[in-house]
Order: sequence, then C-alpha cells, then structure tokens
Amino acid sequence: MNVISHKTQQSFAEFYTSYLTDHTDRTSRQLHFFGSTLSIIFLILLALSGNVWWLLAALVAFYGFGWIGHFQFEKNRPRSFKQPIYSFLAAWLMYWQMLTGQISF
Repeated sequence: MNVISHKTQQSFAEFYTSYLTDHTDRTSRQLHFFGSTLSIIFLILLALSGNVWWLLAALVAFYGFGWIGHFQFEKNRPRSFKQPIYSFLAAWLMYWQMLTGQISF
C-alpha cells in the first residue's frame, strides 16, 4: 500500500485539489458515488421511519464503499482518518461534481 503523508492544507480549496488526486481510479470514484447515493437513500428512510438504524446504515454505506475504493483500488489511505471534516465536505462536493458531469465516473 502506498502510504503518502499529506500536509494539512490551509484552505478547503487547497485540500479539495489535493483530495481529487487521491481519487483518480474510476472504480474508486464509482464506489464513492454508490456509497453516497445509498447514504442519501438511508437518510430519507431515517426521516420517514424514525428508525435510527438507518443512520448507522448511512454511515456504513458512505464510509464503507469509499474506504473499499481507497484500499482496494487507489492503494492509498482515506483522508478522513486525518482530516475528517474537510474529507466529508470534499466527498459531497466530488459527488455533486460527478452527478452534474463535471467529473467523470
């Protein structure tokens, strides 16, 4: 596994530019997109049912599929381990950009 030390970025824009370099593998991006979509579905089910287990399912889907993409395909360590807030925001920005065709998947 390629272990890369990432410096702490000063701004979200810097972080996001660097974040995208950790998401160059197409299968990894597809797994991120699938996990994010599932998490949205699970959060809707949480809102409709009030069953808090859907929150756990949303977290597992969101992080689980993304981490599989990193460890299995990107061969790198998820940034969420060191910069969880920026990583969470960057994942949703990347999702939006894939959804709108700004980034291929």
